[in-house]
Amino acid sequence: MGVTVLAGETNTRTDNKGLNKGNTIKNMSLSILPNIITITRIILIIPFAYYVMVEQYQLALVIFLIAGLSDGLDGLLAKRFRWQSRFGSITDPLADKLLLLVALLLLVVKGHISWTLFWVSTARDIVIVGGATSYHYFVGPYEMRPSMISKWNTALLILLVLLVLLTVADWYPVSKSILQGLEITVILTCVISGLHYIWLGIVNYKAVKNKKQTSVASIDDKTNEQPTINRTDSSQQ
Repeated sequence: MGVTVLAGETNTRTDNKGLNKGNTIKNMSLSILPNIITITRIILIIPFAYYVMVEQYQLALVIFLIAGLSDGLDGLLAKRFRWQSRFGSITDPLADKLLLLVALLLLVVKGHISWTLFWVSTARDIVIVGGATSYHYFVGPYEMRPSMISKWNTALLILLVLLVLLTVADWYPVSKSILQGLEITVILTCVISGLHYIWLGIVNYKAVKNKKQTSVASIDDKTNEQPTINRTDSSQQ
């Protein structure tokens, strides 16, 4: 009887281990789902660009909407189930930026958005990326987080692209004056957010510089105090 009980316990432990292992594999498999959605969004850029180029704006609009929904879905899954990863943290904003860049460039080429907005937006991105890279190599690591004005800029740019696509696809035509006003607003937020990032970089650089100077001064003070202590000890002896 004792042998039977022992055998039963052994089988139960084996079953539990197998079950835990199966759950672990299942969780690992599901955890890559946000990354798969992000990669799919990047792939969707190809047919989106094609349909814009051949002026099949309705199909391009559908793909743009699907890409937008997938962006919200992968973010929701990653946060809800803690499926964040280093790969996702890099590719997710990259996918968004690529889709917006392609959409903006093609709509500019087709004459639906001005070149002014494209060049201002591109210059802003170059300044931010170039500044962040220079800061990292010449000053030190710096965690770049999107500012509120930058989030507004991205949201307004997405809105502009969406409204233009809705107009050219004849789904929901928007007046030219509204599109022009929104375009001017996007340009202004591009300029303001770019200047804001430059200001943040300068402020952080000054903070790091002051911290280094304080550390050096503290070390010098300790160095100067040491001989005095030694002389005091010698006189007491």
